[in-house]
Amino acid sequence: MLRIGRISYANCTPLFHALEALYPGSGYEYVSGVPARLNDLLGKGEIDVCPSSSIEFARHFDDYLILPDISISSCGPVKSVLLFSSTPIEELDGREILLSSESATSVNLLKILLRKRYDCNCSFRVASGNRIFSLSESPPMLLIGDSALKESQSVSGMLVYDLGELWYRWTGLPFVFALWLVNRRAVEEQGGEVRMLARQLVQAKKYAAENLGQIAENSPDAAWMGHELLLEYWKHNISYDLDALYCEGLKLFFRHAADMGLISRAPELAFYKDGTNCMNYTAF
Repeated sequence: MLRIGRISYANCTPLFHALEALYPGSGYEYVSGVPARLNDLLGKGEIDVCPSSSIEFARHFDDYLILPDISISSCGPVKSVLLFSSTPIEELDGREILLSSESATSVNLLKILLRKRYDCNCSFRVASGNRIFSLSESPPMLLIGDSALKESQSVSGMLVYDLGELWYRWTGLPFVFALWLVNRRAVEEQGGEVRMLARQLVQAKKYAAENLGQIAENSPDAAWMGHELLLEYWKHNISYDLDALYCEGLKLFFRHAADMGLISRAPELAFYKDGTNCMNYTAF
């Protein structure tokens, strides 16, 4: 039985809903959590596959393969990876930035943007909580996922920077926040199940795109976000694609991260190849 990490954010709801709707008897074991926790579980072998922070692949590329044609990305504003600041971003040089503890990819994207795009050398501290208090008095803070969506609906008097939009304006490329990573050990030991999941995810992606309205009507996320805003978020801000253009954005992110010493080197993108246990298959 494959153990699948399930991110508890609204950006993942359509895909997991579709997977369960299309394949209710698949027998997968789902383990819920935020990206950082699931990254840890995947690394320890306590789950077999999950939508994992994209930089996690760069850090441990010998341990994982990427499931093809599936990601959690944006091609422009993402709405759920946000920097809240009372100071313009280009004036943050020398300032301390509070970071979310939930995702390494978003944290490193912010570090790259601040240094390379805005020429700001900042210090960083992981926030003890994931909610902003006294925004006007606190240091600038990065929030991701549902916390970012909720705060953006209620905050006032603050500058809010969308990291997906900043990246796209700077590079002209999509940004890949999460990849579906499978542990190489799981490929060796449960090759048939991995092959089936890879195929099912592609079908689930198609189903989700065709049924977003129905999924929104039945989603608990609509209770706090509202049906129309939730549907707009899924349609216009979240992408599950992973084509050549998305891979170019991913490789550029890795090159910047390596140049800044955030990862040891920029790895090749090693994809799981349907029907084989090929460990070094590189699609792009």
